Amino acid sequence: MVHTTAGGPEEDTTAAAAADPALLTAELARAWDALVATARRTVTDGLVVGTSGNVSVRVGDTVLVTPSGVPYDRLAPEDALGVDLNGTRVLGTLKPTSELPMHLAVYRATDAAAVVHTHAVHATAASTLVTEVPSIHYMTAALGGPARVAPYALYGTEELAANMLRALRDRTGCLLQNHGTVAYGATLDQAYDRTAQLEWMCRVWLTASALPDRSPSLLTAEQVEAAGNQLRGYGQQDR
Repeated sequence: MVHTTAGGPEEDTTAAAAADPALLTAELARAWDALVATARRTVTDGLVVGTSGNVSVRVGDTVLVTPSGVPYDRLAPEDALGVDLNGTRVLGTLKPTSELPMHLAVYRATDAAAVVHTHAVHATAASTLVTEVPSIHYMTAALGGPARVAPYALYGTEELAANMLRALRDRTGCLLQNHGTVAYGATLDQAYDRTAQLEWMCRVWLTASALPDRSPSLLTAEQVEAAGNQLRGYGQQDR
């Protein structure tokens, strides 16, 4: 039997959908281990509560993604779950995250290799107040500019995925109104770092804005651009 979901056709939990050890290559196994570690980190660092939020990583034409409703500390190698870019399950037996349409939309529209979605407290709070995160810090440049807020839509829907893509235009991270954050990168570490930076900037802005009769100073577009140019040479370039 075949079920149709927002992310595309999904086979039932049968032998046909079962994880084939031959399909779980060494590269996919390493990517799954890294995905699980990143998902657990979102809980440890307080970016999600319980099974909220989700993480994915792309390996070739396969997107490994966290399953729906399974605590991250219970995920094991045999739980590896993968879909193709149409949302058809190609590896594993568990049901993919309900936010699969959002993840797939990012991969189809960008060169992303990893996506992290969280329900981070400060970012979610900020998403209820503004349509764009004010440029409170130069790390705004790491996201391509001020993070936009995608208009609210029901979770797991194509409408939410479309709203998110518009907010991500020329950006690598955004907020989802009354919902949380989405960020992507060339690696899981980069996607996670952008997520954490976005949450931190929202916390700084909310903290500064809470002072009575005071408004925080903000960076100009020119200052953010200059920071972005400098950030491109940041770190150890030969490592």
